[in-house]
Amino acid sequence: MTTIEGAAGLASRIRPVVQVLGGKFMTSPELAAVEAEVGLPPRSLYVRGRSAVLGDVPPKVAAELFGIFPHWLFDFVLPPATAALDASAAVRAYAESSARWSRVSLSAVPEPGRLAELLFHVVDAADASGLALFAGWKNAARPEGDVERLGFALMVFRELRGGLHFAALRALGLSVPEAVIADPEGGRARLLRTAWPEDAADELVAAAARKPDLRERWQRAEALTDDRIGELLASALTEAERAELDRRLAELATFAQVPALPTA
Repeated sequence: MTTIEGAAGLASRIRPVVQVLGGKFMTSPELAAVEAEVGLPPRSLYVRGRSAVLGDVPPKVAAELFGIFPHWLFDFVLPPATAALDASAAVRAYAESSARWSRVSLSAVPEPGRLAELLFHVVDAADASGLALFAGWKNAARPEGDVERLGFALMVFRELRGGLHFAALRALGLSVPEAVIADPEGGRARLLRTAWPEDAADELVAAAARKPDLRERWQRAEALTDDRIGELLASALTEAERAELDRRLAELATFAQVPALPTA
């Protein structure tokens, strides 16, 4: 097995814990509390805060950046949130939500600063061109505390993988909703959970069914994403650091009870 092949395997193994814990604060009570404190309507800080790292993004552009949600959601949520909270304040509020969630959920993690350091090594080595949300959060101000830095690093690494995965999907001719349908953890139920009306979800499922190689394309996109993350891991970290990252993230997954995500 080559170094790159081994690193791609590592990328696949760490995907669940990064995907789950890197996004856990986005639907957390901590985010809801910050949202109320800054005067935003319920369930709007995620949209406003995450996109505000790029400034005042128009709803149609934000919908394309996020990929998974229907456009009507951004038309409904983003304008009043933008009027209520300027971009810099929204970024600070979003980061504060991550920090509070981290203090609640990650304080018992051994040596959180070291795991954050390893993740930031990878993040900082990554080429962010063409990956807008990742580029924004890669260059955003980072918290000082070790626990808070770990939560932030998980979030930024998640943005990196998400951006690369979106690129892989488009290279293979799949939209994000089609990928959701192909994903064993997704399907119509996940579309409904992400604000797609039933009739629109049914149309998406029917259109996806007309692609006989839908599942194969999705699997290829997953593998391509792991390959690119693997290359980055191999170039940014030494062999010993990759082994350490693997061990620490496996321990974190066990601590946080993150299940493995099926890929087939």
